[in-house]
Amino acid sequence: MEIRKNLLQGSNVKFEKSPSFGEEFKPGDLDTVIIHYTGGPARAAINSFKNPRLKVSAHIVVARDGTITQMVPFDRIAWHAGRSQYQGRKGFNKFSIGIEIENSGNLVKSGNVYRAWFGSAYDPSDVIEAVHRNENRARFWHVYTEEQIEIVREVCELLIDTYDLKHILGHEEISPSRKLDPGPAFPLDKLRNQVLSGDRDQDEAEDVRLLAAKVMVRKLNVRSSPDRRAKLAGPPLTHGSKVKILEEKDGWYKVETTNTGWVSGKYIQTLK
Repeated sequence: MEIRKNLLQGSNVKFEKSPSFGEEFKPGDLDTVIIHYTGGPARAAINSFKNPRLKVSAHIVVARDGTITQMVPFDRIAWHAGRSQYQGRKGFNKFSIGIEIENSGNLVKSGNVYRAWFGSAYDPSDVIEAVHRNENRARFWHVYTEEQIEIVREVCELLIDTYDLKHILGHEEISPSRKLDPGPAFPLDKLRNQVLSGDRDQDEAEDVRLLAAKVMVRKLNVRSSPDRRAKLAGPPLTHGSKVKILEEKDGWYKVETTNTGWVSGKYIQTLK
């Protein structure tokens, strides 16, 4: 995969033009990637971005199988961020490339399945229970596929190398009062660490399904290092929350939920 004339080129890439986009980025303004989820099927998002009445768009949409649909050239402003601000800057459309990933977001348990807001049902194997970085209670979330996570990483690397970008942010970080995407099922912190820190050779085998564990106590603190006296690394995990295990050290597990931290192995149970 490569970028030529501000368009992705590759066997898994197609182009469907959105009518909803603005002028070229001003010199020096483009420095960020914003990660979104579609909140529904990829095709529905693509159709919305092609509807001129809606005046919304993103640069690319990544389907469940990793197929990419580009809709706006990377040198033009797409309309994906809406009301947004972060670290003193407002209106992130003019600073960022928007990546939409097909994912249904927050789900509600209904019997033996989990349902999205638009009615589709999902098997438990496609669901993770986790605490969102902007909330303090666990909810159910649609997982991302291995193909999506890998493709988004590859695209971010290309964008950073081509346009000298400096930041990768979630919509939930630039619009925390109104947006939840990409949510805790997406390894946003890990993506940033790998792509922005230069640690691009790290093994990519891990994803939200690889090695999971469930919290067995009412509340479990997440700490910055494997020590009960270490600083907290985020809100506590609640009973039943599922986490990804990244590492084990001296009876502690390094886990990933909304961010990365350490928990005592005494209080979690690994899942097969």
